[in-house]
Amino acid sequence: MKDPEHALLIIKMGRKDLKAMEGMKENLVFFDDEIFGFHAQQAVEKTLKAWLSLTGVEYHRTHDLQQLFMVLKQHGESILPEFLSLMNLTNFAVQFRYESFEDLNFKLDRIEITQSVAKLVKHVEKLIQYKKVNNDKD
Repeated sequence: MKDPEHALLIIKMGRKDLKAMEGMKENLVFFDDEIFGFHAQQAVEKTLKAWLSLTGVEYHRTHDLQQLFMVLKQHGESILPEFLSLMNLTNFAVQFRYESFEDLNFKLDRIEITQSVAKLVKHVEKLIQYKKVNNDKD
């Protein structure tokens, strides 16, 4: 069953992770990449699950962003190519909570990631709003 109200609840939680990211995006002294990446992954995961809920697709308990994107695509949802790079955040859900990201000698582009996550959140919020308005007309 399509559930815009449930989608709205989930995306509000994703927005909280996005808010945390905003506070961390330029503050490298206090927040390690693993912490920033975890909130980025969580924001994307919750947003994708809100999208799935909105479309009436049941989702499994997973942190795998690629799997969530794939399920959306399998159900006919159009995913902008710019969002697909967010799949790379999956490892921050589990792996980098217990392993050091620093060992990879790679730095996250926090500003770019924050912008991409914000665009995804806004995109899904618009879908939710559109669905709510059209359901109210029925």
